[in-house]
Amino acid sequence: MPFIVNTDRDREEMLRSIGAASFEELIADIPAEIRLKKALELFPALSEQEVMKLLESLSSANRSTSGFVSFLGGGAYDHFIPSAVKSIVSRSEFYTAYTPYQAEVSQGTLQAIYEYQSMMCRLYDMDVANASMYDGATALAEAVLMAMSVTGREQVVLAGSLNPCTCSVLKTYLEASGHGVILQNPLENGVGGIDTLNDLMNDSVAAVVVQQPNFYGCLEEVEAIGAVARENGALFIVSADPLSLGILASPGSYGADIAVGEGQPLGNHQNFGGPYLGIFTVRQPYVRKIPGRLVGMTRDRDGNDGFILTLQTREQHIRREKATSNICTNQALCALQAAVYLSLLGKEGIREVAGQCALKAHYLANRITALPGYSLKYSAPFFREFVLETPVSAADIIDAMLEKGIFAGYDLSASGQSGLLVAVTEKRTRAELDRFAALLGAL
Repeated sequence: MPFIVNTDRDREEMLRSIGAASFEELIADIPAEIRLKKALELFPALSEQEVMKLLESLSSANRSTSGFVSFLGGGAYDHFIPSAVKSIVSRSEFYTAYTPYQAEVSQGTLQAIYEYQSMMCRLYDMDVANASMYDGATALAEAVLMAMSVTGREQVVLAGSLNPCTCSVLKTYLEASGHGVILQNPLENGVGGIDTLNDLMNDSVAAVVVQQPNFYGCLEEVEAIGAVARENGALFIVSADPLSLGILASPGSYGADIAVGEGQPLGNHQNFGGPYLGIFTVRQPYVRKIPGRLVGMTRDRDGNDGFILTLQTREQHIRREKATSNICTNQALCALQAAVYLSLLGKEGIREVAGQCALKAHYLANRITALPGYSLKYSAPFFREFVLETPVSAADIIDAMLEKGIFAGYDLSASGQSGLLVAVTEKRTRAELDRFAALLGAL
């Protein structure tokens, strides 16, 4: 795109057209403390060869999981991704396709989305899945808004520990929508207490939300939580790690009304924090309240199978006041990566990956807690993540391990707690686990 210079006259005309007297008036709502108060420090003009060399030098300064052993978790995980995933999704018909508005010319894209939806329904044991949301956090927020729409109630109870980033997104959604009160159930040994959950319930609670496993890696008492929700006429929303469902019970099996999740562990790289994939599934009675896109299979007049966008409740397709959400797109490429990944693994493969995560996490936890000064903060069962109480600060451990080529985990002081959150995936070898434990013991 060519660079077009805006003259002072052009700027004055644009400001006049939008009703602003000056540029300062235009940006008056942006806090002064976050505005740039100096000229941008740009590089001088460079040739293409010089630009490539500069960018390569900048990227080489990054420390990533390609060269470091990672025990980082907290919502994004270093799983192995088969080479075939990238090879398939990089095909031009997938990689360059945007939005399937015209079904007659978008059959391949629509079928890929339909297959993804079908896999999510089977994985989560739910009736309907949409074509995906932006990420797990926005999927959860949309689920809460949907529950409020279904029940006509205004409160939501967080039954246990939710990812702090997800909580922030949920608060933003509720504030922007002009309604909603969040009630946090107190934690007991890292999970939400059932008695205290009962005490929080009332006739204004639209939904009870639980993350499984929760932010601290612990497994919540999901069946008991679901029972409390149903007894009080609230919808039961589960945010479940999709990879954990290789060995843990599915949300549908314990009565979830809406089940969501972050799809990054399914064949998607960590990508510096995104783009990611929001999984969204529901029970059949709520299908007309589902946000976003939904792809269905039909038959044409010649009896051939075909794929279409159906039950279109998006604000781009129907009158805005009748829309279930203003979500405008979906993460089709990330969803395709998840579908390809699951197709390559199959039922046994996802069980194997999930099982290895659990076994290796427990192996490492046992190795570390045998060291003087180290212990598990919570004794509740866990899947692939656990919180350590450490003899030195988590921040000091993280800094020391960086020098050894290891991302040691997540410092919980960032979320107002103490401890080191450690995640273990199937990629970690016994030698890596033993070395990490030995280095911790030497601190």
